Amino acid sequence: METPTGATQEDKPEPLPEYPKLNPQNTLTALNPEKTLFAEIGVVDGKKKVIRVGLVCEVCLREGPLEVFLCKKGTKEHEGIVRVDADAQFIHAALEAAGAKPGKPTQFVNPTTEQPEYKPATGDKIKVLVHYRHRGQTRTHPAQEWIWDRNKKMVLPHDWVFAGSVTIVDPDTGRKFYGANSGDIISISNFPYSLLEIPAEISKDDANLTYEARTAQIPPLWSKVWVILQPASADSSGR
Repeated sequence: METPTGATQEDKPEPLPEYPKLNPQNTLTALNPEKTLFAEIGVVDGKKKVIRVGLVCEVCLREGPLEVFLCKKGTKEHEGIVRVDADAQFIHAALEAAGAKPGKPTQFVNPTTEQPEYKPATGDKIKVLVHYRHRGQTRTHPAQEWIWDRNKKMVLPHDWVFAGSVTIVDPDTGRKFYGANSGDIISISNFPYSLLEIPAEISKDDANLTYEARTAQIPPLWSKVWVILQPASADSSGR
């Protein structure tokens, strides 16, 4: 097992709690062989529909500055709180199945003039929840409560949008690569490949100077955590 960041010998990883369905009648369906990506399916207007997307994640960092909240396993564990062993492109598809419409990641350069020009990320707003065990309790709350703004002395005040990342094509081989698989699944600072991004100007330097893990609120390293994605604009009447 990797060397923990911010752990003590007394820390023991918490097991994964049962998924918190919006309605007991809803079903939970695995979307990948690793069983780390799930669709919560409910009935809306008499038809089955994906209501929310659930990710089985691990806590990989509890202390220090942050650039992302959630990364793909084997990428940015040194700057994100949780990681997931799943293809980010499958997460993208699951969000679209739940009714979310992707936009675009942050733009740094005007593609026409090739001059610096900032445009914030766009896309449907996505509610991001964490569901986990800690200190004998099962807890559910917005993911923002794990991210501390040390300048404003408050939790992260921003929401995430479904930026949708980009598909990169290797000009030599023609091979396609989904950008968010480089690690930027749920970003805090602005990255051109983010799947979910904050629609505000936050550079890597700004993120490192401003946002940090809220250690006391986060369960021990390698604890299993549900990260639940719910489109804010989607019909969630399948409760």
